[in-house]
Amino acid sequence: MTNNLQTPPDQPRLSRRRAALRGLLLVLLAGLIAWGGAALWFDGPSTRWLAGLLATGFIITMSALLLWARPFHRAVFAVLAAFVIVLSWWLLIPPRNDRDWRPEVAQLPSATIEGNLVTIHNVRNFGYHSETDVTERWETRTYDLDRLRAFDMFLFYWGPTLYAHTIASWEFGDGNHVAVSIGARKEKGEFYSALRGFFRQYELYYVVADERDVIGARAKYRGERIYLYRLKSSHERARALLLDYLREINRLAESPDWYNAITHNCTTTIQHHADQIAAGQPWSWKLILNGYVDELGWERGMIDTSLPFAELRRRSEITEKAKAAFGDPAFSRRIREGLPDPRTPSRQ
Repeated sequence: MTNNLQTPPDQPRLSRRRAALRGLLLVLLAGLIAWGGAALWFDGPSTRWLAGLLATGFIITMSALLLWARPFHRAVFAVLAAFVIVLSWWLLIPPRNDRDWRPEVAQLPSATIEGNLVTIHNVRNFGYHSETDVTERWETRTYDLDRLRAFDMFLFYWGPTLYAHTIASWEFGDGNHVAVSIGARKEKGEFYSALRGFFRQYELYYVVADERDVIGARAKYRGERIYLYRLKSSHERARALLLDYLREINRLAESPDWYNAITHNCTTTIQHHADQIAAGQPWSWKLILNGYVDELGWERGMIDTSLPFAELRRRSEITEKAKAAFGDPAFSRRIREGLPDPRTPSRQ
């Protein structure tokens, strides 16, 4: 006699799996609800009480749906639909170039390219008499691309070493340098907040400046630790990278874009430019925790690898040099004295 009875499924195991999946889904949905509430608070109506009301109402309503609405799948669809509505609104918020900007980002740079000559308008070259006493100077400068010699990278640390600010700089044979700092464009009375940087609070801005301004003032008045690395970059690659920067600078002068603390910050935007002119390197978490981006450069052979990284890093700190040379017309030359240079045959 054949036994047609089959072994029943392992109901406790299936129940545990369903509970685990439901728990993961709840965590994901809670994250979406939190983001939606924050977006309404930061980027919603300028009237703070109204923005707070919308953010609080969104979070409470969506949370109540998840906790008490049945069947559960309908609650999930309702929350996802509400999130899509908030996200669609958020993505359509337009950036602007006509706000009441802080003086240091008041002028938009632009460039005119005629053959090998590049003329950059609104190069910042402020004179700093103290941290608050500043003479504003916006200049027009012309650079000969045939005289482009080197491409360097600065890293600035103001506190925890997980994060840094990066500034790119191009050196020309006549002793001129042009430095570009990518960051958030702030309005008068506005200060940078990492949390607000994840939302649509700041426009993206390229500071094109004299090194004495954008490097020297950070050393003299902000108390930041500064590292300068000379990169292994050919003339052709350095030229292509500068031209790609200038194309983006011109685009932003006509069509502003949003800054974002993850996707459009001082380091990920540099990586984006590098990817435009050559096959990109694999993504690395050190592009997000960019306090380690110099170590990443060493691992990939982009900076001097003739020294152990710890020794290279020690010798690349220029904080005291920058303080001592602040205001000196020879600032750029002085901060580079004695630096390891992978382009020099004898560099020990």
